[in-house]
Amino acid sequence: MAPALGLGALLALLGVSGGQPEVLHSLRYVDVMVTEPSPGIPQYLSVGYVDGIPFERYDSERGQTEPQTPWMAAGAEPEYWDRETKINERNQLIATTDLETARGLYNWSGSLHTVQRVCGCDLLSDGSVRGSFRQGYDGQDFISFELGSGSFVAADGAAQITKRKWEHDGIVAERQTHYLKNICPEWLRKYVGYGREALERKEPPDVHVSGKEEHGILTLSCHTYGFYPGMIGINWLKGDELRDQETEWGGIVPNSDGTFHSWARIEALPGEREQYRCRVEHTGMPEPGIFAWEPESVWNSSPVLVAVSVIAAIIIIIGLLGVGVWKLRSGKREGNGYDPAPTRIMA
Repeated sequence: MAPALGLGALLALLGVSGGQPEVLHSLRYVDVMVTEPSPGIPQYLSVGYVDGIPFERYDSERGQTEPQTPWMAAGAEPEYWDRETKINERNQLIATTDLETARGLYNWSGSLHTVQRVCGCDLLSDGSVRGSFRQGYDGQDFISFELGSGSFVAADGAAQITKRKWEHDGIVAERQTHYLKNICPEWLRKYVGYGREALERKEPPDVHVSGKEEHGILTLSCHTYGFYPGMIGINWLKGDELRDQETEWGGIVPNSDGTFHSWARIEALPGEREQYRCRVEHTGMPEPGIFAWEPESVWNSSPVLVAVSVIAAIIIIIGLLGVGVWKLRSGKREGNGYDPAPTRIMA
């Protein structure tokens, strides 16, 4: 069964992870429909991402598709937004129907349910196109379609009913193939043209390695911040050997400023700390970097000594304030030109 289509999976599907061949640019649409909207959560929401950056958004409360980046607002023609709004209105109706269909398939009880869809394509460095479509309910996968295989994959028994229907009709697979192979790459190239300066920049990561020992286990974490584009390799080495089987990755997550952050974590024996290194590879770096954890000095790591230092600093500040007050009062007594403010007389 395919993994759950929850938040982590949605972020992973934004097309910002590396691979062979290399992903040059990616386009993803993430759509979410809920049966019970609430303040801040519209009934239907669709967000488009180019290279993991939100570039347009539609929600049922505002009722229109809007740009999310300056380059998209400046690049697209006015009629583009009307066309996208109509597409999203149609997709909202489809999502409503899908929820009703799922209610019957799963015999849902209760009223709060969701449908999620992720659809898009990648332009690869070898000139080929990769595309996929995934749909899920209540955070779990339902059915998916891969451009390479041209077939549907059902996640459970209920989805098998939809799979057989779509394969029998043939129209759904034909439409998905045409969209993923032709329309999606065409528009992705247009979007990249609108924002080429921003999308093709290279910002190297800021790397920070930390460690925490607990119950005889040393947990080493390698965090990378502020990198762009969102394709990065983070690996832990023990000596010269990759330890991917023992490594936990945190995914590649977009920041509000358009950059990304990620991390990789591994557990080790405290006595073997010096054998571990974090290897980071990114297009913004001239070559892969090797980073080790350097424990802070005792003055930085001891809570007691830190507290003593803070108390000493407070005492010094209080002392300096006392000297200042004493000098001020002395100046008054010595007539050094200080004139106190006149007292306000009440009528």
